[in-house]
Amino acid sequence: MNVQPVQDLPEFATWLNATPTTLTELRGRPVVLAFVNAASVWCAQRLAELGQWQSRNPGKLQLLVLQVPRFDCEREPEQALKLLRRQGLTAPALLDADWDGWRRFNITAWPTLVLLDAQGRERDRLVGFGGELERALTALCEDSSRPADAEPARELHPEPRLPLRFPVGLVATTERLYIADSGHHRVLECSHGGRVLRQFGLGTADFMDGGPGEAAFNRPQGLALERDALYVADTGNHALRRIHLLTGQVDTLCGTGRPGEPIEGVVEQPRRVPLNHPQGLAVADNQIHIAMAGDNRIWSYHLGQRTLNWRAGSGAIEERDGSGHLAAFAQPASVAAVQQVLYVCDALGSSIRAMQLRGDLVQTLVGQGLWSFGEQDGPRALAQLQHPQAIALSPDAPLLWIADAGNGRLRTLRLGGGELSTLELPRRLHGPAGLALGGGAVWIAETDAHAVLRFDPVSGVLSDVPISE
Repeated sequence: MNVQPVQDLPEFATWLNATPTTLTELRGRPVVLAFVNAASVWCAQRLAELGQWQSRNPGKLQLLVLQVPRFDCEREPEQALKLLRRQGLTAPALLDADWDGWRRFNITAWPTLVLLDAQGRERDRLVGFGGELERALTALCEDSSRPADAEPARELHPEPRLPLRFPVGLVATTERLYIADSGHHRVLECSHGGRVLRQFGLGTADFMDGGPGEAAFNRPQGLALERDALYVADTGNHALRRIHLLTGQVDTLCGTGRPGEPIEGVVEQPRRVPLNHPQGLAVADNQIHIAMAGDNRIWSYHLGQRTLNWRAGSGAIEERDGSGHLAAFAQPASVAAVQQVLYVCDALGSSIRAMQLRGDLVQTLVGQGLWSFGEQDGPRALAQLQHPQAIALSPDAPLLWIADAGNGRLRTLRLGGGELSTLELPRRLHGPAGLALGGGAVWIAETDAHAVLRFDPVSGVLSDVPISE
């Protein structure tokens, strides 16, 4: 612990959503400096914990978020801020594009919280998920002489009020379009023209089962449809949910509302079996395959047997091929299944992986390593992606569609040894994080623009889907 005041914030950092300030100006109030990476779900979970503590203890401290980029796209201020706001961030944030603040405060890992007392001295730091956050924050605020109701700094220019807010997961049928409207904590059933037919979830972040007027979600993301059931990766609740489309009833298959270590075996009490940031879903062979971004593994929930099974991934953030638990993923974000193969979109690895559903053998199709990313088309051995967020399979061709979010591109990978290609669109996309194919079109969740787009692969026309309630 430092007994002298620490150095101030980097002078050349870009303030993303607040009026610039200094640590000197904030003297008299405890301050938490959160060094995070916007692409990391671990950082998202830490920020969520901080937000929950602040909601219970309003005005007691000032939170400042320092975004330290991993990908080139995160060096763009607008894109970095959008990634943070997807996670519900409202605290002042600044972009430490050159890692100046990282070096100045001797940071070694994401996320790291540096706790400064009212005199500007470092009292504690929590690295990763180490330490007790509740106790550390309470202790930090005990000696503050500043009144608890003092108004903290607020963000400027919040996101606009639109029908959608950071939409992610999509499912398209011949007549319907289902949208995970994550920022509004709900799932929508729409016509292909965008008219909202039904809303599932109250629209406030909560964890409740029940009918249309009772159920609640928290930042739902991945969707998968099987017969009359729509399965939802309720990411903010760390749960797998099911919507019965005939009745509108919502129930929970597993998840406790908090991140935890999943438990293999029969799920007898769904609300007591934890998940860890489920993000992508695919249904095959009466099983729901789950991209578990929080523990870097692939899990399967068997609908008939009601069992949860750990299929592949060691849990470490790595790009390693191999069988089952010997393989490794780097924050899997989306999955798609066809002909006994599960394709996996590995977000932090900027890669596309394939897992054989018989034997769980994992192979890399596109990707050059954990810290290698770019925008290169061509043969798989040379092709590159940057922070891809979603994949979808063409129903009538061996083609995998990819939402290459970091590059703002829609791309395709021809399966069976084909090359990676980029679709020629009228413009770059703003953080696309959801894809679906159906009704003769490719549907794109343009997440950072709060919009859904329709792309006609025959004519090449890209159009907005006007969501109206």
